[in-house]
Amino acid sequence: MTQTTEAPAGRTRRRAKPSRRRVAAGHGRRKRGWLRIALTIGLSILVLVTAGAGWLYLRLNGNIDTFGADGFSKNRPAAEASRGANVLVIGTDARTGGNSELGGGDKSDIGRSDTAFLLHVYADHQHAVGISIPRDTLVPIPSCKLPDGSWSKAQTNVMFNSAYSTGGTAEGNPACTQNTVEQLTGLRVDHTVVVDFKGFSKLTDVVGGVQVCLPNDVYQKDLNPNRTTQGKIVFEKGEQSVSGQKALDYVRIRHGIGDGSDIGRIKRQQAFISSLITKIKKDGFTPTKLLPLADAATKSMTVDPGLGSANELLKFAMSLKSVDLHNTKFVTIPWRYEGNRVAIVQPDADALWAALKDDRTLDGKDASGKNGGKVPSSPSPSASATEEVTGDGVSVAVYNGTTTKGLAAEAASSLTEHGFTVTGTTNATTQDHSTTSVTYGPGQKAEAETLAALFPDAELTAGSNSGVSVVLGSDYAPGQAASATPTALPSSVADGARSADEDICSNLSYG
Repeated sequence: MTQTTEAPAGRTRRRAKPSRRRVAAGHGRRKRGWLRIALTIGLSILVLVTAGAGWLYLRLNGNIDTFGADGFSKNRPAAEASRGANVLVIGTDARTGGNSELGGGDKSDIGRSDTAFLLHVYADHQHAVGISIPRDTLVPIPSCKLPDGSWSKAQTNVMFNSAYSTGGTAEGNPACTQNTVEQLTGLRVDHTVVVDFKGFSKLTDVVGGVQVCLPNDVYQKDLNPNRTTQGKIVFEKGEQSVSGQKALDYVRIRHGIGDGSDIGRIKRQQAFISSLITKIKKDGFTPTKLLPLADAATKSMTVDPGLGSANELLKFAMSLKSVDLHNTKFVTIPWRYEGNRVAIVQPDADALWAALKDDRTLDGKDASGKNGGKVPSSPSPSASATEEVTGDGVSVAVYNGTTTKGLAAEAASSLTEHGFTVTGTTNATTQDHSTTSVTYGPGQKAEAETLAALFPDAELTAGSNSGVSVVLGSDYAPGQAASATPTALPSSVADGARSADEDICSNLSYG
């Protein structure tokens, strides 16, 4: 029924119904109002979260100390085209910043490296290997920068940990240790990280303890050989969780287990790092989980300038999230005793460095990240398979896609030995090729595959023009086409490897 209202002059007037358009407009205004409110709330939350994240990043940046790049050698190995990375990790018993209370010794003493390992992250970011270098290893130490700006004289046959002490400062000389590792391995160290006692202790607290194992009971005298009595039990035999000072005691303990050597201690340190990585990955490899760890670690961490920001540190940490525990290995540099010191065993050590440079795993698999990032299930071609390749009837043009002079001529010589007919050698259009590639014309795929057998991991591309050609990339090593690509490493290296997912109670000592 239509409602009426009184109108002027005694007339009645119909009350108009609201139009659909007006109703819709009113509803739209209310809807837009709620949208504005929701948007405002959402933006406010976003601002707060962003501000909080920004505050955390500023806090982390404020925690990080860096050492100068001016101490790096002027004759460093060339940077590799690989997408992998070499990171030198140094554990130092620095006496400053509260470390003496944790066992660092006299505050007036100089800083020394207590342990060190080179972490190689393969280019596929699915494999990694840490190579421990015993502190008593006899090595050559190159010229290093001293606190007064001068450079020390190069030394030969001296203990590895003396590199860190070069210059006699309480902070130590990480640049000198990096120079030493680069000269020793021929590998370019992309980053160096120094962690002291306090940082290590705090890190184990933040993760809520690390699971470890002891092969036998350990007493106070084992921690301090100067004691006149055995003292109380510090660690009972078997599995247990440790953190803080207890974790530090575990990784530093040397006596009372095995032969009491630094080699045995390294085995337990590798087991500890494996357990720590397992705990972190189990808890979740996310920025939310990593930020508290980063806050703890960076407070007592010194890094090279390239890692001198929270963003770079977290980016590097996140790049490791796809590395499988089983594919994370730890080994000790091939060694033997020389008196009461450690000598490097050759050519085994050089074979290890060559494998890392080529991104080959300890069992000879390709982890370069090529071929779609898939790692072959079998090792690289054997020597016999390579020697059987014959290029009879196949004509090839060879191009040098790098800045290395004479590379095309060298490859051409190798191809000729295998029966290929080389139609010419010259430089490619550009010299920035990181990967060797083979291009073939219509109907010549079989010939291209024969050629590619001599260039492991070369990319095959179909071209529109007739002919077969190879463009050499920086991954090509002189003599590669004439000889086999090495497969598995010597048993002195591979047999002693430890996987991060290995039983924590196995392989805990030497002797």
